[in-house]
Amino acid sequence: MIEIPSDLHRDVVPLAFLLGTWEGAGVYDFPGTEKCNFGQEVVFRHDGRPFLEFRSRTWVLDEQGEKVRPLENEHSFWRITSNQQGTSGEREIEVSSVRDDGTVEIWYGKLHDGKPQIDLATDAVARIEGAPAYTGGKRLYGMVKEELLWVGEKAAPEVPLRPYMSAQLKKVLSPARLIQDINDLPDDGIAFFR
Repeated sequence: MIEIPSDLHRDVVPLAFLLGTWEGAGVYDFPGTEKCNFGQEVVFRHDGRPFLEFRSRTWVLDEQGEKVRPLENEHSFWRITSNQQGTSGEREIEVSSVRDDGTVEIWYGKLHDGKPQIDLATDAVARIEGAPAYTGGKRLYGMVKEELLWVGEKAAPEVPLRPYMSAQLKKVLSPARLIQDINDLPDDGIAFFR
């Protein structure tokens, strides 16, 4: 069930399904780098203004699923703009993003009408000296059976656009929400199981 906070700006209500903390794991594979499994924590939050704030932290996992070292971090802001054609029912998305490796990206895409799916593609990429070679990318985010799935594609000067990162994330319940659910139980707690 998707809850819409009362103080969520009306412009980003269609993105409410993203709100919260998500955790899971995925696979990283790009030519010239080490293929690995990774863990990920994603947080989508809002402060009442017309955008969502996105933070992602990833880390390399060993064969037992333990953290080995950081992989990459990203911080971005997601906005919805009106559809230019006004006919398809899809909403345009703008994302401005910065990564810990010194890459800055501007993404444009769409939120599909009637389903929680977002397609994004880079419009601009800027890199500081020493950042890895990268010329553009695509991403697909979608909600499937209450899990957030995503796949990223990446291109570099010698590598055509190809999938390089994907993950399956589950929503993390907040302690405040858990306490609220406990308060709904009968006084002795045992009656719930009868």
